[in-house]
This record gives sequence, structure tokens and C-alpha cells, in this order.
Amino acid sequence: INKVIPNWGICIIIISLLVYGATYPLTLKSMLSMRKMQELQPKMAELREKYKNNPQKLNTEVVQLYKVHNINPLSGCLPMLLQMPVFISLYQVLWRTHNFQGAKFLWIKDLSEPDKLFVFSSNLPLIGNELNILPLFMVVVMFFQQKLSSKNMIVTDQAQQMQQKMMMFVMPVFIGAIFYRFASGLTLYFTVFYLLSTLTQYKMSKLNKVQ
Repeated sequence: INKVIPNWGICIIIISLLVYGATYPLTLKSMLSMRKMQELQPKMAELREKYKNNPQKLNTEVVQLYKVHNINPLSGCLPMLLQMPVFISLYQVLWRTHNFQGAKFLWIKDLSEPDKLFVFSSNLPLIGNELNILPLFMVVVMFFQQKLSSKNMIVTDQAQQMQQKMMMFVMPVFIGAIFYRFASGLTLYFTVFYLLSTLTQYKMSKLNKVQ
């Protein structure tokens, strides 16, 4: 790709688009499966109440419920598992190869380092002496993704609702904190990927409204 488009930032975006495109059918299938699981929450609550003193029978009934409705509870993990080799490879390449060192993209001066939009003369709480804007943008994208995802969820009790709200804020902040010191090239890849996932989630929410 770089031989055709000699810009490593654009190359990373294209790789993200290609990987997402390759995993899109599984991503869509996992989202549909998760929506079906949410629709079954009332029935799940009934089963938990009915067999609360018989865990073995409860497990059997839950498995049978998934089987009847053709749901695989592990399908949501497949797209992320397929991405792990790409994540590990990009991580190693961005830190070890010389190609990305000094490679510029937009405001980023070096794709092998954090984007460093601003460098301060002294350390600030939490962020240190540099402001990396790309991880913060990724946090915003993830927040909207979580928000869209929560709209498709059927909440059966107050504790689940509180947990859902907490995850909406905690998960994006947690991921953003991890990526804050990562190479900007790696953050760029996942920002584009999460942006595409958010668009798919938005499409799913519209699909729900139509149905």
C-alpha cells in the first residue's frame, strides 16, 4: 500500500478499513446476536426466578433457550479475537520498525510515538507534560458507541441499569488511559476501527426503530 500511497498514516487507515471490512459480517452477526439476547432478557429473568434454587436446571434451560433462538453467546468475542493478531503485529511494528519513526500525518510528527499535539513546560495531573489528542478523540468515539449500544439493551433491573451506565463512562476512559502513551499509529488504527463500529451501531439502532 505504501508503494502506491507514500503516507504511513493513510496506509494505517486503509489497513483499518480492510480489517474492519473483513470482520464486518462477523461483527454484524455478533450485534444481531447480542440484540436477540437482550430481547430474551425478560424470559431469562423468568427462568432465573423459576429455577433460583436449581442452578443445574437453570443452566440447562438457558442453553435450550439459546438453542431455540439460534443464539451463540460467544459470537460477540469473535471479531475482537480475530483482531488480536493485527493488534499485536501493529504494536510490534510501530515500536520496532524504522519506517514509522519520523513519519508525519496531519498534526502527528512521529507515528511511532504519541501524537503530542502540545508539549508543556511542566507536568500536569494525569496527562504529564504532553497533550495527546488522538486518544481523547477515541474516548469520545467509544462513549458514543457505548451510548448507542445501551439504547439497544433491555434493562430488567435497577442494578443492571446502574452497571450499564457505569460501563458507558468507565470503559472508554479505561481504554483511553491505556492508549494515551501508545504510538499514535496504533491509536489511529483503533480510532478508525471504533469509528466504523460506532457507525455500524448507529445503523443497528435505526434498524431497531424501523422494526
